[in-house]
Order: sequence, then structure tokens, then C-alpha cells
Amino acid sequence: MFADDIAARDGFLQRADPRAKILVLGAILITTAFVRHVPILVGVYGITLILARTSCISLGVVAKRVWLFVPIFTGVVVLPATFSFVTPGRIVVPLGTWLGSDVGLTSQGLTSAGLTVMRVATSISLVVLLTMTTPWARVLGALRTLLVPRMVVLVAGMAYRYIFLLLGAVTDMFTSRKARTVVGARDARGGRVFAAASAGALFGKAHASSEEVHQAMVARGYRGNPRTLDRARLGLVDVVLAAGGVVVAAAACGADRMLGE
Repeated sequence: MFADDIAARDGFLQRADPRAKILVLGAILITTAFVRHVPILVGVYGITLILARTSCISLGVVAKRVWLFVPIFTGVVVLPATFSFVTPGRIVVPLGTWLGSDVGLTSQGLTSAGLTVMRVATSISLVVLLTMTTPWARVLGALRTLLVPRMVVLVAGMAYRYIFLLLGAVTDMFTSRKARTVVGARDARGGRVFAAASAGALFGKAHASSEEVHQAMVARGYRGNPRTLDRARLGLVDVVLAAGGVVVAAAACGADRMLGE
């Protein structure tokens, strides 16, 4: 909801063509998927922070969007791999014994977990940079220009609109309930009962609203090809971005190969 405000700023990535951003950031994203050393991923993540600053984006905003997600989901997934009974190796953090065997966190497990966490953090940062510096309509238009299937673009566009439809439906139901309530709820039980009872009605209402929105879009000429008022043109910023992306991807692959040897 706040990405359009950031996309309107006069930053480096904001001035770049959406097609160039998708190709360059996508290439770096693919590169991070094949890198096998944590220091290289840390370097690529540092480059994403530099891009954020040059694009007038606060580092705190990027960190919140990335590091609130990584510990909750990725951390839970990789945590078991750090223990010696899952990833055997040299124990660096002993946790006692179990059935006569030493148990603890192994160096190999911590390295694997760090690699996964940094890979996810870097990947999410790249996606955040793209979505925060480009209006959603221009992202969809660029995807369609890059020959992404029309159905994929249509589903992505409707999913974006569905969020606001769902939010509007929830707000209307809550406002209606408050308008018809004479005595305030004395505990949280009434709120839970209301949430459970209105879940099905909310889904049906939002589904009907989404059908109406889609029919209205089709009636106005929508055929799955997003259209924007601004004509996309490649410029000097796109050349610099493309050259920088090639250098970053090549340097990451080369350094990863050297460390591997």
C-alpha cells in the first residue's frame, strides 16, 4: 500500500525501465541461488542495501520487510540442521549428551544454515527492491512485454486487487457490527465468535466482489494485457544497471568458484 509513494521518488531504480529491472535483478536472484559461500552472499546483500540507499529507500524499511520474515520462517526450517544428530560434524556449541553421544551445534550445520538464511535474505531483498521502486501496473506490463504468459499476469493482477477487496469487505462488516451494537463487548469472546461466524460470509462477499470487478474490467476493454500511461523507454540508467548487474553476477560466480577450489 505504501510502495507507490516510494516508487514516485527520484531514485536510481525508480528511473530505470521496469523491464531492465526485472531482467537484471532476476539475473542476480538466479546467481544467488547457485552461490555456495556465505561471504559472497553477504557481499551481494550489501549491494542490495546500496541500491536501496541510492533509490531513496530507508535501510530500516528494507530490513523490516526482510528480517521479520527470515527468522520466523527460514529460521524454523534450518534450525534442526544445525544439530549434530541431523548434520554430523565438528561440534562447536556443545549441548550435553544424549544416549551416550555428544549433542550440540556443528560447524557444518551452522554453515549450511547461514548459507540458507543469507540466500533467502538476499533473494527477498531483491524482490523488495523491485516491488518498492516500480508501480504494480508497470511490473505487470513489463512481465507481459517479457512474454510471461497472459494467465500468469492476469492472476497476479487479480490477486493484488483482491487484497483491497478483502480489506474493504472486512472494514464494512466491522463497521456494520459496531453500528448495530448497543452495549460494548465485556470480553474477547464476543470478538472471536464474530470472527468465526463471519469468515464464510466474508469469503463469499469478497468472491462476489472480485467477480464484479473482473467483469467491469472486461467491459472496459481489459484482455489480460496491462496498460500504463507512461511509455517504457530504455535509457542511460538502464545501461548502467545492466552493466552493473553483469559485473555483480560474474564477480559472484567467479569468487564462488575460486573459494570452491
